[in-house]
Amino acid sequence: MRQAGRYLPEYRALKAEHGFLKMVRTPELAAEVSLQPTRRFALDATILFSDILVIPEALGVGYTFRDEGGIAMERRLQGRADIEGLAPESAVPERLAYVGQALSLLRSEIAGARALLGFGGSPWTLATYMVEGGSSEDFARVKALFYEDRPAFDLLLGKLTRSLITYFKMQIQSGADAIQIFDSWGGAVAGPDYEAASLRWIREIVAALPEGFPVILFGKGTGAHLVDQAFTGARVLSVDWSNDLSIVRRNVPDNVAVQGNLDPAILNTTPAIARREAQRLLESMRGSAGHIFNLGHGILPGAKVECVEALVDAVTSWK
Repeated sequence: MRQAGRYLPEYRALKAEHGFLKMVRTPELAAEVSLQPTRRFALDATILFSDILVIPEALGVGYTFRDEGGIAMERRLQGRADIEGLAPESAVPERLAYVGQALSLLRSEIAGARALLGFGGSPWTLATYMVEGGSSEDFARVKALFYEDRPAFDLLLGKLTRSLITYFKMQIQSGADAIQIFDSWGGAVAGPDYEAASLRWIREIVAALPEGFPVILFGKGTGAHLVDQAFTGARVLSVDWSNDLSIVRRNVPDNVAVQGNLDPAILNTTPAIARREAQRLLESMRGSAGHIFNLGHGILPGAKVECVEALVDAVTSWK
C-alpha cells in the first residue's frame, strides 16, 4: 500500500527537484518512482505511482495540497448545475494518457518479473473531495447531497463510475495485471446507506471490466461491510488494520482472497518489532488459503527503511 513515498530518500530527492504533481503527470518520473521500492526490497508487485484525484482533474476539477496538510480542490461542486458542467467521461483517455504511458513503461521495464498494479478511487471517495472541496472531517456537504438531492448525487456518482470504468480499461490495456479500488472514505457512510452511497457503484465498475480480471477492493473503516464487499465481484478484499484478519478470512467466501493488514505505524518503530508483528500476522493466517501480505493502509512518511527491510525479510523467509 503506497510503496513509494516520503520515507524513501531517493523519493524525497526526486520530489524536491520536480514536485508531486509533475511526477504524477510525467510518465518517465512516475515510472521511476514506481520502481524505487522494488529496487530496494523483494516485493512481488510494482504499484503505479499516481493519485486517485486524477479522475476529478480529468473531469475539470483540479487538486492541490494544502500547506497545513490535506487536499484542496480548485473548486467544489455545489449542485446539479456544477455536476452537469463536468467534462464527459470520454475525455478521460486523452487527459490521462500519461497514466497509460507510465504503465506501458513499467510493463516494459518489469518484463514479467513481478505483477503490475493499477488503481483508482471509488466513486464515493472521489465524490467526497469534489463536493467537500477537499479533505473533510465531517463530510457534511456530500452527505447533504446524498440525503437531500439523491438524483443529483446519483448523477455525479454515475459520471464518476463511467469515468473510472474507462480509466481502468485504459490501465488494463496499458499492462496492469490487477486494479485496486480505494474506498478510502467508505467508513464515513452510515451503515444502512453504504450500499446506495458506495457499494452499488463499485459493483457496477467490477461488472464492466473484463470477466475474471483481478480487482482488489480496499475500504477503510468498512469492516462491517466486508461480507457484502465479497459479493461485488472483487477477487481480493484489502482489509484495514482495525480488523482481525484471521476472523475476516473465516467469514468471507473461500473464492475471495484477503490482503493485509499490518498496522503501518509498526514500520515507524524498530526492525525487531516489525519482524515480530509480521510473523505474528503470518502465523494467524497459517493454513488459510488466499492471503496477500500487505499493510492495512498506506505506508507512513515516518516509516524507517530498516523496518521495511525487516518486514520484507520476515515475509519472504516465513515457512
